[in-house]
Amino acid sequence: MERLPYSPSLVERLLASHLTLTSQPLVPAHVAADQTARWLYEDAPFAVLAHDTQADPRFVYANLHAQRCFERAWSELVGMPSRLSAELPAQAERAAALAQVAQKGFATGYRGVRIAKSGRRFWIEQGTLWNVLDESGAHIGQAACFRETRPA
Repeated sequence: MERLPYSPSLVERLLASHLTLTSQPLVPAHVAADQTARWLYEDAPFAVLAHDTQADPRFVYANLHAQRCFERAWSELVGMPSRLSAELPAQAERAAALAQVAQKGFATGYRGVRIAKSGRRFWIEQGTLWNVLDESGAHIGQAACFRETRPA
């Protein structure tokens, strides 16, 4: 059986936290429970990324849609400081949004300019940011989902 790069338990926490905080499932109901992690990674028609809680947070998850947007393979994106996904002028706006999420748990309607490996700039639209919580409710990271992109 093919080994996928992500931790199923991390994906479970991403999905459970999103549902708890936003009251909206991230994966459609028709996807079988034992296939949700694979669907989110391979088939989701939107990008999902997550970073940890280090002082300079690093990506710990990026589905294939996100990898295509950022033009980076899993091995390039996961482990990279998440701040590097935005240009310097956009980093303050991104930090403010993440601080709001840290306080409120989630935010919707987020948008911002991001940068791909090639240097191509693009807008992320209709973004949802949320805290990732462990089974006891402790904060273990933050995640983002965006459904639309357009050239910057």
